[in-house]
Amino acid sequence: MYLSEDCGAVYVREKGELRYVSADKNDAPQHRLFTRDFSFQLCIDTLPSASHTKRRDHFIFTYNKEGSLRYTVKSLFDISLQFIADHIEHVDSLVGFPEQMADKLFSAAEERHKFTEPHTAPRALQVFCEAYGELVLKSLCLRNRYLLISERLEEIRQFQSLECLDLYGCRLGDNHEVFKYITSEALASLVKLFIGANCLSDAGLQRLTAPVRVMKKGLESLQILDLSENPITEKGLGYLTCFKMLQKLDLSRTNVTVNVSLKDFFRKKMRMVLSETPLKEFGHSDCNTEGWAEQVINQWEITASEVPKKYSKPRTNALRFYGREKFVRETLNSMSGTSDTTNKDKVVPIHFYTVDLCGTSSTAEHSTHSSTVAAVHKGKKRRLSEEEQSSGPLSKRQSLPALSAEDLDLLNSY
Repeated sequence: MYLSEDCGAVYVREKGELRYVSADKNDAPQHRLFTRDFSFQLCIDTLPSASHTKRRDHFIFTYNKEGSLRYTVKSLFDISLQFIADHIEHVDSLVGFPEQMADKLFSAAEERHKFTEPHTAPRALQVFCEAYGELVLKSLCLRNRYLLISERLEEIRQFQSLECLDLYGCRLGDNHEVFKYITSEALASLVKLFIGANCLSDAGLQRLTAPVRVMKKGLESLQILDLSENPITEKGLGYLTCFKMLQKLDLSRTNVTVNVSLKDFFRKKMRMVLSETPLKEFGHSDCNTEGWAEQVINQWEITASEVPKKYSKPRTNALRFYGREKFVRETLNSMSGTSDTTNKDKVVPIHFYTVDLCGTSSTAEHSTHSSTVAAVHKGKKRRLSEEEQSSGPLSKRQSLPALSAEDLDLLNSY
């Protein structure tokens, strides 16, 4: 081999060794990867812990009989499932994805707390609810969980296929944001609604029924409605006539007085009669949370209970100073759950149920309904008492226009 001056360094590999070809061995260039004053430090402790867990997620570590640690690689399906669960908030849609796979994907996302983190929970639930509906959540019981509703309202709005919703004892009032969700088309499939003990007045009942009365949208499939322990009067009952499929109604402990005029209104306008025995549907024994997201709701409640309570004592003192001691006492008692159960047992329940045109009951489990219907027909021949004459017929007093000015204001809010 001939080397000219124009050529650079020439290397030759012989017998697996690389050597420099040059007439003078001292002319071999000295190449260094680092300079002499270069130093480095291996900082293992500063590496993020997430990177280590991701690497170990692909392996299953076990011990053999001899006590040695061995590992096996997970299947490609499990690795892919974990990857999708880690980025479930970025998935565009799961429509058409098999339900068996989606169930495992939901569990994997739940293990990664995708439904409890505020920045990922709404979108993650939306992806599953749009594709699987009632499989994610069919029935939701938030009884006496007022704090949970305020903390997780954005997540609760993603459930679009509920058939039963229990909000009893949440003290929401007339203008809570959750009522916009209840009256939206997302809950058109709702069959059972329990909103007792929510400080709901006639104005709140008007807002609740406005979409059905005016736009024929919302709670059109409602069959069971609980309005107990709300300050509603006979005036607000006229809004309930828009629920054409309503079968059972609870008006216990409200400002409604049971008389012949009230019974006549329900019989003529809504084909309902007063039940002599309490209806089991309003015992809240069958209402619970059902669906894939059942454990998610329980986790929300645990997280909400960990939120520190605000300074209730200074607020109590301030309200007492302004003459609202009674209001504060009642509110704190309701929040602590110390209700007078003895007085509740003494109150006679006011339950109405539907009857067909022949006057027979639509629910076969109540044997006393036939006698109640007979009493109602017999009451038509009676003369009105002085109390009923002074109050006037309820049906005439509650004839509402199809579209009032208040309804127009309500429509503007939706």
